[in-house]
Amino acid sequence: MRRTLLALLAASPWLAHAADPTPQQRATAARLTAEKAAACVAVQPFYWELGNAAQPLVGGKAGEGAPDRRTEMAIASASKWVYAAFAAERRQGQFTADDIKFLNFQSGYTHYRFCLPNQSVAACQASLINGRGRKNPATENRFDYGGGHMQQHALTMGLGSLGPEGLAFAVRQALAPVLGADWSFRYTQAMPAGGGVTSAADYSRLLRALMTGQLQLGALLGTHPVCTNPQVCPNEAIKTPVPETEAWHYSLGHWVEDDPQVGDGAFSSAGAFGFYPWISADKRLYGLVARDQRQAPATDDPVTKPGAASVACGRLIRAAWQAGEPRL
Repeated sequence: MRRTLLALLAASPWLAHAADPTPQQRATAARLTAEKAAACVAVQPFYWELGNAAQPLVGGKAGEGAPDRRTEMAIASASKWVYAAFAAERRQGQFTADDIKFLNFQSGYTHYRFCLPNQSVAACQASLINGRGRKNPATENRFDYGGGHMQQHALTMGLGSLGPEGLAFAVRQALAPVLGADWSFRYTQAMPAGGGVTSAADYSRLLRALMTGQLQLGALLGTHPVCTNPQVCPNEAIKTPVPETEAWHYSLGHWVEDDPQVGDGAFSSAGAFGFYPWISADKRLYGLVARDQRQAPATDDPVTKPGAASVACGRLIRAAWQAGEPRL
């Protein structure tokens, strides 16, 4: 009788459902979501990938004309995570209080707009369009999303004389002991916060090295978080690219997707052109939605901007893998 009961329980649908999904179930769920979920169809074409700290696990092209794993593209604000990783290596994992203010966008250097292709780090920051590199006391100690913080921080790191090629060389040199001498990363402009160009294959190396702790920033993910939503903390935050219906935190060059209603705590750094890299809160899974959508229609709605739209798709792919069921 006992043996019969155990056999019935083992075959029951409830136990089968409760069991962890197999790797194949997870991969199929993620692939179907990337190809068919409405939020993902809306941002096609793109390349997507999921992996653990050791290797990629699943990925592919979604949509006609999608880039592949080694297609180089402009990553816009996903450059911020790269620069923060560089800074952590230079500081040997020990950020000063000033470093933290710069990397959490609370430094007050908020007049910044953009750099020209031939400008050095210092010449860009000192240009008229960037407010001659002046600090705005009204924004100091409050989160104000923009590139001026990292532009000024690069000056404090002795990088002011460097143009795009020199800045990229400095970043690659600092990260090469971990990521390898063949790791590919360059800048179109000397903008640490937004000028980067790389591929999903090369960015994924950075993510895996953060997950394993081989890069110093890996141990610092999510530390020193600051409130970013002016609707939630008007005395602490001024401007955020995240839709104000959600409240995320910012931590040393990357986001913490910890909104109380829809967040899962993932660390990420979405770019304005739609390149969206992330690491799960438990550092066991990474993912990428890789696309370069600079021809997207202009919109004032944060939800429909390329970066936020990629986040919406990437979240579904992440959830599908974790549940082993498509999110359609």
